[in-house]
Amino acid sequence: MDWTDLIDAAFDVAGNSNRDNRAEALRTVEANVVPDEKPVASTAGRHPDHFRKGVLVLTTQRLLFLKDGKPPVPVPLSAVTDATVNRSRLNGEVLLVVALTGSHRFEDVVKAEVFAEQIRATARLVREAAAKAPAAPAGTPAVAPAASGTELLDQLERLAALHTAGALTDEEFSRAKQRLIG
Repeated sequence: MDWTDLIDAAFDVAGNSNRDNRAEALRTVEANVVPDEKPVASTAGRHPDHFRKGVLVLTTQRLLFLKDGKPPVPVPLSAVTDATVNRSRLNGEVLLVVALTGSHRFEDVVKAEVFAEQIRATARLVREAAAKAPAAPAGTPAVAPAASGTELLDQLERLAALHTAGALTDEEFSRAKQRLIG
């Protein structure tokens, strides 16, 4: 699957046949692709701040929300701790992606359960790849392990702040914390 196929599939799901919108979304994605980033999946959904649907694009490194040629809203998969789906009469299937960068809510998501599982699986692969990254060269100072401990502490503090602010439920906080700790 290439970027064009991914965008076309998402726009088909969204019921948007506007070629200009597709072309603009494709240009936006291609302009923001990072090295070694590949397309994984896409679907349609709506951000709570927008009336019309946009496109959710899952890559090997990020989740992107594209709408009307605006800059994408990126969520790095390395920061994703959970993806859950709830159903509501008013908002349809609601996808909640919890990340260390914040909580992201998308409404009226097409095939939300399948997409949430794809997000969880891809995020897990990203974390596993990071854990298997080659060890530091012999000349690296001994301070490096402390940095990862500091990073873990920072991530836990961010999760706690999200929980305290009410962005995460007790259950979401607990699951996210368990995923970070191992």
